[in-house]
Amino acid sequence: MHRILVVDDDVNLADMIREFLTLEGFEVDAVHDGPAALQRGLAETDLLVLDVMLPGLSGFEVLRRLRQHTNIPVIMLTARGEEVDRIVGLEIGADDYVPKPVNPRELVARIRAVLRRAGSPPSDSSPEVTVGGIRVDPASRNAWSHDQKLDLTTAEFNLLEHLLRHAGRVVPRDELSAAAFGRQAFGSADRNVDTLVSKVRRKLGPASDLDDRIKTVRNAGYIYAVPSA
Repeated sequence: MHRILVVDDDVNLADMIREFLTLEGFEVDAVHDGPAALQRGLAETDLLVLDVMLPGLSGFEVLRRLRQHTNIPVIMLTARGEEVDRIVGLEIGADDYVPKPVNPRELVARIRAVLRRAGSPPSDSSPEVTVGGIRVDPASRNAWSHDQKLDLTTAEFNLLEHLLRHAGRVVPRDELSAAAFGRQAFGSADRNVDTLVSKVRRKLGPASDLDDRIKTVRNAGYIYAVPSA
């Protein structure tokens, strides 16, 4: 049974989410401010549902501090239509987002999708892939740049793995959105893919040649450049 921590200052909403998730087979706890979320021991927690607007510390600040020492999956609750909240959350390291007012069924679907992506796949499902000095291992969910282990969120790992497996060809944004978030990109969702690509670029570090590893193809998507021999 997966354990979920809900962090929202709306007590009634948190109770509603807890009741719904419990009926769906999750074990759920709830706290109602930023400091309380950071004070909780998260060793037994599998995922956080984290509101952006919290007393004490904002959800963004809670996530920023969490990312200093843990890659626990985090789904942000954002105000409907506030694209900037989604962009900032992804920049800091959120794995996904759900707009408020919350649709409980959508939240359950997003939680299950993130937990599936965060879990280790069967050992025979996907082999390691290496392009240039970048290597990803789906079995362990680890990635390396040469000998340096990369600190990637679930969405970042999935996006990088998909680009590496299709190195040398243009990958459309909607395909990258499906790989990273488990859903197609529509309209402003393209910006979320762009933000995630920018984060992965920075974490890969300087390219080994004069060109960026991940190239933007205008009006098409992205391509992972195959290093020249």
